[in-house]
This record gives sequence, structure tokens and C-alpha cells, in this order.
Amino acid sequence: MTAVLEQIRDQQRIQLDRQAEAIALQREQMNIVMKQHERAEKLQARAEAIQDRSAELMARSRKVIGFVLPVIVLIVVVLLVYVAWMILRRW
Repeated sequence: MTAVLEQIRDQQRIQLDRQAEAIALQREQMNIVMKQHERAEKLQARAEAIQDRSAELMARSRKVIGFVLPVIVLIVVVLLVYVAWMILRRW
């Protein structure tokens, strides 16, 4: 009877040791998952910041083009008028 009880006790200890190992592995896996989640959040935040900066640059470039393009068109028109005047003046 004592041998059976000792064998049960030993098996329970082995089972508890295995459960402790399994729990330790689960904790390690959970830590890995948490670290990956934190990295993903950081990457997402960086991506959002880059998108915000990109949107600001696009808005600025639209404003600049809205100002520069008419100036360039005006310069081209003035030059065309000047060249036409120079050609017609010789005739």
C-alpha cells in the first residue's frame, strides 16, 4: 500500500513539474506576444506620424503650386508678347 501511495505521490510531483514547465512556456510566449504587440503599436504610431507629415507637405505643395503656376504662366505670356512685338516691329 505504501508503495502505491509513493508511486501516486511521485507521479503527482512529475505532473506538477510538467505543469510548471508548461506554465513557464506559456508565460514566455505571452511575453513574446506582448513585445510584438508593443512593436506593432510603435510602428503604427510612426506610420501615422509619417502620413500626417505627408499630408502637410501635400497641402503646402498645393498652396505653392497655386501661387507659382500663375506666375510662370504670366511670365510666359509676357515673353510671348515681347517676342511677338519684337518680330512685328521689324516688319
